[in-house]
Amino acid sequence: MYPLGDVRLTVRTGGPVGSSGGSRRARGRGGRVGPGATGRPGTSRDPVRPRPFAGGLLVSTTPGRVFLSRLVGLAVFDPAGDQVGKLRDVVIAVRSARQRPRVLGVVVEVLGRRRVFLPITRVTSVDAGQVITTGLLNVRRFEQRRTETLVFGELLDRTVTLPDGTTGTVYDVAMEQDARRDWYVGQLAVREAGKRFGRRGASHVVEWDEVSGLSSEEPGQGATHLLATMDDMRPVDVANALRELTPKRRTEIAAELTDERLADILEEMPEKLQVEILGVLHPERAADVLGQMDADDAADLMGELPAATANHLLGLMDEDEAEDVRRLMTYEDRTAGGMMTPEPIVLPPDATIAEALARVRAPELHPALASTVYVCRPPLETPTGRFLGVVHFQQLLREPPSTLVGAVVDNDIEWPRAESSLEEVSSLLAAYNMVALPVVDDAAHLLGVVTIDDVLDHLLPEGWRESETHGLASRAVTRG
Repeated sequence: MYPLGDVRLTVRTGGPVGSSGGSRRARGRGGRVGPGATGRPGTSRDPVRPRPFAGGLLVSTTPGRVFLSRLVGLAVFDPAGDQVGKLRDVVIAVRSARQRPRVLGVVVEVLGRRRVFLPITRVTSVDAGQVITTGLLNVRRFEQRRTETLVFGELLDRTVTLPDGTTGTVYDVAMEQDARRDWYVGQLAVREAGKRFGRRGASHVVEWDEVSGLSSEEPGQGATHLLATMDDMRPVDVANALRELTPKRRTEIAAELTDERLADILEEMPEKLQVEILGVLHPERAADVLGQMDADDAADLMGELPAATANHLLGLMDEDEAEDVRRLMTYEDRTAGGMMTPEPIVLPPDATIAEALARVRAPELHPALASTVYVCRPPLETPTGRFLGVVHFQQLLREPPSTLVGAVVDNDIEWPRAESSLEEVSSLLAAYNMVALPVVDDAAHLLGVVTIDDVLDHLLPEGWRESETHGLASRAVTRG
């Protein structure tokens, strides 16, 4: 997984591309722009007509909103400052006319005019003349799925109907970030059809749900319709719903899901279905999906595959991700080593409480992993240097932000070893009321962390994911 981090969006000042008078501001609450006006455009909605702007659209790009036409052709850089390509399109998921589309990622043109997909979670900064990414760029050629829409290739220039019944053309799109740091298409820049020859029609900024003609919803139960229905469901509920489908339909759904979404869903499926779905994917995509899974879940799934297949997929995975999975595969299944995840929150003793809370705050972090910070000497990747102890989340909240985590560690428990049994680990969790335990070796190096959900997976009866009780939640969610 790749964290979004603190996104900084300061794209070139001004509104949608093609607008005029970008330095002027809106006047009053009506959103109409005039010379020398001040105030914020669009602070109240007109129930009849979209917000008009004299002489063109004059909405400024803000830290929480970006007009996408300003991104076309921007250079894309890796964290080292090397240019890897140029941004050519933005990929969104149009779910319905009422729901704002989610931004999935961007299309980057790399050397040789090859176009690849970059998830939005890998974009750490969009600045005046560049896009900065984190992690390695997957050079697999971008293949658009049926549930995906290209902003520049498909959405721009589309004819839509405005709230008052007039028609117009979409010429820019704004994406906005919500409280969970997800990006959505919030507003559209629309120009009315000119009423006289040679004269442009009025321009407006409208909310996504204020226009019609953008979605192509069709009745039925095709893969696209099912995916739209499942888009807001939790992975476990989607997994339960997919379990009720035929293998052919499951394959169709898997082909349309993003790698990250499919990885989350596979983690909630029985091994038999995991193997079935992974087996119909192209090997390169299967390796990408495995790389998006938690390392312990990926290791468990690899253990269900023929040795030759597992080795081939490991060879296609990112080197660091494959190394974690290989290490976990060396441990017995019902031991601490076989259940642990190798990616907890690890900090040096001179890190502050404020730094620890910032790490815990990451929205993509599993709740059990966010409950505890592990303090170690360098190196800070597992297996770490000497393990010094843990700091629980509640302790972090009680201490001043400037306090060093090394001063408040708890290390008075005999922590489990990699070979510790399931019974030993579950007893420790129950005895000390913990939801995660560090796993250490005889030299006091941190190897990983066992979370309570991994322990429950092994304590519950075999096949519990396929039980009727487990399926109640998904049926409640999907009931129309």
